[in-house]
Amino acid sequence: MASPRPTSRILSRGDTAGFLFFVVLGMGLAVWAVVHSVIRIVEVLPNRDVRVSAPFLDTVAQAPLGPDGAPVPVELGTGVIVAPELPIASLWALVIAEVLLAAVVVTVVVLLLLLTADILRGRIFSRRNTALVSVAGTVTLVGLAGVPFFQNMVANGALARMSDYTYDRGAVQVIDLPTLFGAAFVAALAGTVFTVGDRLQRDTEGLV
Repeated sequence: MASPRPTSRILSRGDTAGFLFFVVLGMGLAVWAVVHSVIRIVEVLPNRDVRVSAPFLDTVAQAPLGPDGAPVPVELGTGVIVAPELPIASLWALVIAEVLLAAVVVTVVVLLLLLTADILRGRIFSRRNTALVSVAGTVTLVGLAGVPFFQNMVANGALARMSDYTYDRGAVQVIDLPTLFGAAFVAALAGTVFTVGDRLQRDTEGLV
């Protein structure tokens, strides 16, 4: 098999600088995700006065938007509520959501940094890089579906506990389906591009 071409023949200095910036940005994102999740978990574990972002459906509230601050009816979409405490199941769902968020971000960043390192060495298309892209896409989809799922459990539990289990208009799923489908399309496209690129590269190397 032919050896990878020197990086200098594939990437310009600007390309290399861009990839190095991507490496720094990715590492910063991974650190932020872990720190954010740890702080959030530590904050909610006492299970007192827990701030929760909740979805609302067909819910009207009064807001001081009229003349001289007069109350005006507005329809809520989402809002932040402060629950005196969460049901145990909802508390665990919150912890799982934060752990999953951090795990997904760190995993995707590591996979893409491995891909970046391979590209910087002059090897763009290969079976390994195709696998890295495919796994990164799959993990991203798991995060986009899983994190909102558990966050929705948290919101529904908070609303139920605050209303003594009489409020049910917030019990809706908050997974962003267009974003999920869009990410699935991008992941599938990236995997296909790397698969075809790897095949063409191997065919080309076989002719050399």
